[in-house]
Amino acid sequence: MNKDPYGQLASSLYASFNKQTRQALGGVGAVLGTVTSTGLKLDDFKHEFQDYMVAELPGLLSLPRRTVVGTTTWEGKQLDMLFDFEESEVEDTRLELGKGLKPGDRVLAVRVNGGNDVVVVCKVVNGHG
Repeated sequence: MNKDPYGQLASSLYASFNKQTRQALGGVGAVLGTVTSTGLKLDDFKHEFQDYMVAELPGLLSLPRRTVVGTTTWEGKQLDMLFDFEESEVEDTRLELGKGLKPGDRVLAVRVNGGNDVVVVCKVVNGHG
């Protein structure tokens, strides 16, 4: 009994396309990870990344109207002070996430370049405080 050669070809192409699609999408998507003292450990990958990237967010910083209470020293005396600041904007600011990360911090990372590189997008904290 001969098998249908066209059916075999279609089946082979389907399996090949399926495999290629899985490989292409395997390195895509966000994943949770933990910052370590020597790198970044992703939850779904057994090896640690020593060389990873961290997102940096340039932009305009908008500060609301606020009051700050503090203490200052003037002519050898400590004085309690109250400072009122008006709403303001600071141009050309940059949030440097990497400088605020410590070992043990949980982060959200995204794989790029076919899964060869990892970019930390933000720190993740418990929603209940």
